[in-house]
Amino acid sequence: MSTSSPLKTAEIVAVGSELLGSTRLDTNSLFISERLAGLGIELRTKVVVGDDRAQLAAVFRQALGRADLVVLTGGLGPTDDDLTRDVVADVLGLPLDLDEQIVARIERRFARRGLKMPDVNRRQALVPRGALVLENANGTAPGLLIDHDDRLIALLPGPPREVQPMIEALCEGPLRERAGTERLYKATLFVTGRSESHVEEVAQPIYSRLGRAVPPISTTILAVPGQVELHLSLRERDAARAQQMLDAAREELHEALGPDVFSIDGRSMEQLVGERLLTAGYTFAAAESCTGGLLTSRLTDVPGSSAYVRATIVAYDNDAKIALLGVPRELIEQHGAVSEPVAVAMAEGARARTGADVLVAITGIAGPGGGTPSKPVGTVVIAVLVPSEPAYVHTYSFIGGRALVKFQSTQAALDRVRRMLEHAPVRGRRAQ
Repeated sequence: MSTSSPLKTAEIVAVGSELLGSTRLDTNSLFISERLAGLGIELRTKVVVGDDRAQLAAVFRQALGRADLVVLTGGLGPTDDDLTRDVVADVLGLPLDLDEQIVARIERRFARRGLKMPDVNRRQALVPRGALVLENANGTAPGLLIDHDDRLIALLPGPPREVQPMIEALCEGPLRERAGTERLYKATLFVTGRSESHVEEVAQPIYSRLGRAVPPISTTILAVPGQVELHLSLRERDAARAQQMLDAAREELHEALGPDVFSIDGRSMEQLVGERLLTAGYTFAAAESCTGGLLTSRLTDVPGSSAYVRATIVAYDNDAKIALLGVPRELIEQHGAVSEPVAVAMAEGARARTGADVLVAITGIAGPGGGTPSKPVGTVVIAVLVPSEPAYVHTYSFIGGRALVKFQSTQAALDRVRRMLEHAPVRGRRAQ
């Protein structure tokens, strides 16, 4: 392979009309981009294109003009709508040669299953002249690597179990040889309790200056349900220097955004809350209404959560709140089920029934119906009880559909537990 220019940028073209529908997702690009980033090759563009010869040719030509490395996944099967091999060869002006060794390997694969290879599978043995054949241990279609005009083009099959070993082999071999000495280094900050625009207002002056540093630190701000993420990246030959620069940048942003930054290493909210519960030696229980158990489900997604999660009581209707949590009926009649007095009573009822140290209660209107002018859809009340702290209760107004309101409710509840446990004394039955 040529080693004239280092690979710095990549583009992925996922081929297949099925990927344009709602039943199949392109998951290969996530795996590929992660492996390429480890070599300092930055994924700039991802494109999904259907089984259309003209469209695929146009997309491939555009990719060649933009990236040092073009990776195409899918479209290498034996049928007429598997066009990737033919289109790439046509665009590059390369003839296709039949590789009898590939034919023999496919025949042996069929023979092991007691079958005769269909003649259509011979198409999978057509190789653009000069291409490097990549072995496929998990399927019939070999991968192909082409060095063309200082660009590398990788043709890979679609199934993930076939793609992943090929990418691993490429990253250990030809791609590593062409990656040069620079690597791509990354850091993250996760923020909650602020909108994307509020984070931008504080962070933009800082990351604008970081972008003018040498080497420049690039920043991407991303809003996802319940949090805002800041992703920092830079290219550098010296790993220690890169880490030092990213640590300093992350620390400056952390200081500016304060306690609303809940993670600087990629850990989720539920992981961090679980660690704080474990460190303090506290157990946890919840009384959930509109979230239907989602809060506790998130906590129990973390391995080892049985060390601190004790119970959850899902009391969805008012009679259940009264019977299971001991909420006084007159409290509900006077204030309504979605109210601060009822949320506190739910938390106190959960404490009395479970004996847990940390209690969370959530009651609200997730929608789409049930809202009133005084309590519209998205109104959620959260109460939190933590040892040695006054009870916390607050009414939130969330936006979005039912699922989003439920998730934001659990995120806000977990974040409040995180903040209240920040300086919690080590006590309780599970103290280490």
